Amino acid sequence: MQASTYVVKGAIGFDISKHRETSRVVGGGRSSSLGVGNDGLRTVGCTQKLRTRCCGLGDSGFRVSMGAVIARMGVDRMLGASTAKYRSVRVQASAGDLEDSSSSRHAGKSSASVLPYVGVACLGAILFGYHLGVVNGALEYLSRDLGWVVSTLLAGATVGSFTGGTLADKFGRKKTFLLDAIPLAVGAFLCATARSVETMMVGRLLCGIGIGISSALVPLYVSEISPTEIRGALGSVNQLFICIGILAALVAGLPLAGDPLWWRTMFAVAIIPSVLLVLGMSFCPESPRWLFQQGKIVEAEKAATSLYGKERVPEVMLDLTETAQGSSEPEAGWLDLFSTRYWTVVSVGAALFLFQQLAGINAVVYYSTSVFRSAGVASDVAASALVGAANVIGTAVASSLMDKKGRKSLLITSFLGMATSMLLLSLSFTWSALEPYAGPIAVLGTVLYVLSFSLGAGPVPALLLPEIFASRIRAKAVALSLGMHWASNFVIGLYFLSVVNKFGISKVYLGFALVCILAVFYIAGNVVETKGRSLEEIERALNPAV
Repeated sequence: MQASTYVVKGAIGFDISKHRETSRVVGGGRSSSLGVGNDGLRTVGCTQKLRTRCCGLGDSGFRVSMGAVIARMGVDRMLGASTAKYRSVRVQASAGDLEDSSSSRHAGKSSASVLPYVGVACLGAILFGYHLGVVNGALEYLSRDLGWVVSTLLAGATVGSFTGGTLADKFGRKKTFLLDAIPLAVGAFLCATARSVETMMVGRLLCGIGIGISSALVPLYVSEISPTEIRGALGSVNQLFICIGILAALVAGLPLAGDPLWWRTMFAVAIIPSVLLVLGMSFCPESPRWLFQQGKIVEAEKAATSLYGKERVPEVMLDLTETAQGSSEPEAGWLDLFSTRYWTVVSVGAALFLFQQLAGINAVVYYSTSVFRSAGVASDVAASALVGAANVIGTAVASSLMDKKGRKSLLITSFLGMATSMLLLSLSFTWSALEPYAGPIAVLGTVLYVLSFSLGAGPVPALLLPEIFASRIRAKAVALSLGMHWASNFVIGLYFLSVVNKFGISKVYLGFALVCILAVFYIAGNVVETKGRSLEEIERALNPAV
């Protein structure tokens, strides 16, 4: 298989725009050349031939010789004759966007046909949010050493996030979901029946491993089964269900004031979604992309039929086949993530989650009751529930904007709003003129911060990462990025209150604001726009074959 070679100036940020090009018939095939801008990008050997044995099908950003690959993979029978439509890719090293001028080629089943499967997968996201939020109220009744009990969950999640990538590659996405339900259910049971802090910590550790696996697995599975035209909206549904889980935990904590033993019921409730996850996932199809990578072509066809309808199977399989050069390579190992070929995109994924956590979101969620209490707010649990509601509302809005405004613009807007909110909170604790209104300002600033977070910084990283990572490294790269997420989460959960006691809440909030501003500059220079592009198109653009 022939491949074009590119010399690119700058970092990962570059712009790919597609335009239709008139093809010339040369001998027995068609030839075309890549449209290239004048800003530092050259192509070598950019003319490629598509032979007539491919039945004239073509619709990818890069033209490659497909006949031998299709025959080798045994999918010739799927490719009916049709008129070839070609698109060119222009790469501009300084822009930073992937632009799609056309997304009208989809046919077959309604895109909504994948919603039940996305909903089942997002039970893992609900459990993610629930186990994070339940510590806000319940654990105050369990242990004076709240920081360590919180951080036990995060330590388990760090382990789980790395484990999830390996399991997903080895056993597939569906079987990994089924395995993930075990620590989630057992951990919740141990927490609900715990008679000592040690038992509680073991239960929290198992829950952490479970949500660590699901944190990597849910966005991976959802991105791989979602149709291109609604992948942004469905990807942000993951974050929406996390928010719903957090809100559910906060609301579930309301009876604690009248019944100190209510915390057992709170943990026991978490067993129900774990059981539903097993039952629902038993009826869900495996990811066609994973099946194709394993050489299970017939199974991939069946999964694609269940997800998108029979009419759309040829299109899906053609996209997968055109990216087969990545699948023909040996399975990527962990060290491959740090190679020159992949490190640029992998570092972007890790950086996004690092900024997300260092901007302070989980510190706000974990300790919102303490912050509101110190600000003089009477009903701290109710105030935290208000934060959870803002999270849900903001994420719902983000879902509707994801495929319209794009990922990058939402990220920048989100971090700017978070920086502004943190500056407001910092001033409320230091400016004497605002002291009489410190309580309402603390609640308002926190709600605005969470609302801004949920518009971009929350949902976009988990959506963007599976999009920009090549299929060969996708599961492991997502796991590595989530490992960064949980490791920084662990440190914040363990030391946040100590740092606040030493430096004061005002300076801590100011530090969060500075992180948000740094994130804006980093995103502007390094993050690509991926809306409207299939995963295969993005992979061919960001990870040309070597």
